[in-house]
Amino acid sequence: MAAPLPHLPRSAGRAAETPAPSQESSGDLAPSPWLAQRAPLLPPAVPHSQAGPRLGPDRIKKKELDVLAIPSIPNPFPELCCSPLSSVLSASLLPKATSRKKQVIKVYSEDDTSRALEVPGDATARDVCQLLILKNHYIDDHSWTLFEHLPRIGLERMIEDHELVIEVQSNWGIEEENRLYFRKNYAKYEFFKHPVNYFPEHMVSLSSETSGMIGHAQILQMFLSSSTYPEIHGYLHAKEQGKKSSWKKLYFLLRRSGLYFSTKGTSKEPRHLQFFSEFSSSDMYMSLAGKKTSGTPANYGFCFKPNKAGGVRDLKQLCADDEQSRTCWMTAIRLLKYGMQLYQNYMQPYQGRGGCSSLTISPMRKGCLRLNTHGSPTTSQSATSSVAIHRTQLWFHHKISRDEAQRLILQQGLVDGVFLVRDSQSNPKTFVLSMSHGLKIKHFQIVPLEEDGKLFYTLDDGHTRFTDLIQLVEFYQLNKGVLPCKLKHYCARIAL
Repeated sequence: MAAPLPHLPRSAGRAAETPAPSQESSGDLAPSPWLAQRAPLLPPAVPHSQAGPRLGPDRIKKKELDVLAIPSIPNPFPELCCSPLSSVLSASLLPKATSRKKQVIKVYSEDDTSRALEVPGDATARDVCQLLILKNHYIDDHSWTLFEHLPRIGLERMIEDHELVIEVQSNWGIEEENRLYFRKNYAKYEFFKHPVNYFPEHMVSLSSETSGMIGHAQILQMFLSSSTYPEIHGYLHAKEQGKKSSWKKLYFLLRRSGLYFSTKGTSKEPRHLQFFSEFSSSDMYMSLAGKKTSGTPANYGFCFKPNKAGGVRDLKQLCADDEQSRTCWMTAIRLLKYGMQLYQNYMQPYQGRGGCSSLTISPMRKGCLRLNTHGSPTTSQSATSSVAIHRTQLWFHHKISRDEAQRLILQQGLVDGVFLVRDSQSNPKTFVLSMSHGLKIKHFQIVPLEEDGKLFYTLDDGHTRFTDLIQLVEFYQLNKGVLPCKLKHYCARIAL
């Protein structure tokens, strides 16, 4: 709905004599009196004595007005102008000149290698991901994602597949060292597959118009509908503006019109609800180091940042008590903000190995590209010669801490079965299997056993033994065993 015209004072002269419109003529689209009586601005006449061989600005304007009086040349193809498809071709099929203007972007990977790309202005995040998949010969499992990283204020967000990358960068400040990251995110659309993990019953209430029991699939449909909506409610810590370590625990409610908090306990009466934030002009970010930068009560912070502002003072910061609560809030807000567009992104897979042919996206000169991943050549080679090396390097992480392992798994999505294997810092010469299950990260000790001069590895005190880590991982990818679920997605650090 268009915003109403602001009230403008009447100008002196003829406009002041215009009678006010009668009360009987109602309607928002009625023209204002000052708009109807306004006379066109004409250039003043230039005396002949001041005219010379050189045309002044006023004479140039007069010549431009005279051009309008010249009769137009008849169109030799009138049938083309009368075609009903002419407006469609000009409006939707013909690309705008500005949208195809190319710009250079720089994309980083987890190991801080980077690649420079030249992309058109209408390239989406999905387009950029698809190009990097093709150039690096990665497997396209529809989980590759582009992230916006703001190191100065310690925030990061997932760029939705339909968002224009150039528009995202246009909101960055000149002095800000922001980055685009390319990595996997298995949880990007997981709530469409398993909504029960994302919307716990104690945080979801249905509208009064809905009666009877309703499942999680119907809750998703209500999020995507424009008439009904489920209400998300629960406690969150909110940071007071201008105070670094001042946080207050309040009862919040998420409705289609925005996010509110109650000024009186858990009351939902309108007189006790105060507006906190809306989502059309802001983006939602996850806090990476909330305790250090903002003094969050827990490590589950997120915030809203206006699109055109980058200061810490403009942030509206929140913090949940656990990961399940934060995931529920952030997922519901994504659904309310983007609605059916998210479902279309989920239902529209990548175009395939040759799907980028229609895009005019091209890498920069070869000298500035790193075409190797983990030192492997980009030329074709047999899969069997490098499969063991690649498997080990993809899910094995050498000498990383417990916190770093949790951070990597969290970044790539708390989906059941996301895992990695790392060195144990507390017990030398042993390993740890870290995996996600039920929106939590769990750690399992891999113990080495020696029998008859042979070394084995086990997760269940020797009941099941493996000669190496590759055998162990492959077994638990096929069998649950002592783990809470099978190993499904390896957590990898790719290189560009």
